[in-house]
Amino acid sequence: MDSIDQRIISCLMANARSSYADIGKEVGLSAPAVKRRVDKLLDTGVLRGFTAVVDPEQLGWGTEAFVEVHCRGNVAPHDIQQRLEPMAEVLAAYTVSGAADAIVHLRAANIHHLETALERLRAVEIIDRTVSTVVLSRLLDRPPAP
Repeated sequence: MDSIDQRIISCLMANARSSYADIGKEVGLSAPAVKRRVDKLLDTGVLRGFTAVVDPEQLGWGTEAFVEVHCRGNVAPHDIQQRLEPMAEVLAAYTVSGAADAIVHLRAANIHHLETALERLRAVEIIDRTVSTVVLSRLLDRPPAP
């Protein structure tokens, strides 16, 4: 990946709907050359895809929390992932260092919905206990820099 690829990625991060011609003007390449580079970035996994960015609050999912998950015994990350995948409220989950086995990012419609999701999470047989932190406000939310 060179500096032109990085500039193409920056253009796509700013507006993924930009045409290859528009990106080409920014980076000094023809539209077909930009397309070839984008295809290569997709093939190599640098770009994982294109998506619409939606405001969850506008969809009625304005309550969020981060939950430390402590498992019973030694549980493989894949087993934790399998138990969390069916829960629509789970946005992301991460294995972590420290006392917790994983950190789970939850989204819900309201506090009652969050409480119900937490109850379902705690009912998973491999989970011993959880520690929840409810988000009051989002101070910073930005994509990674290319």
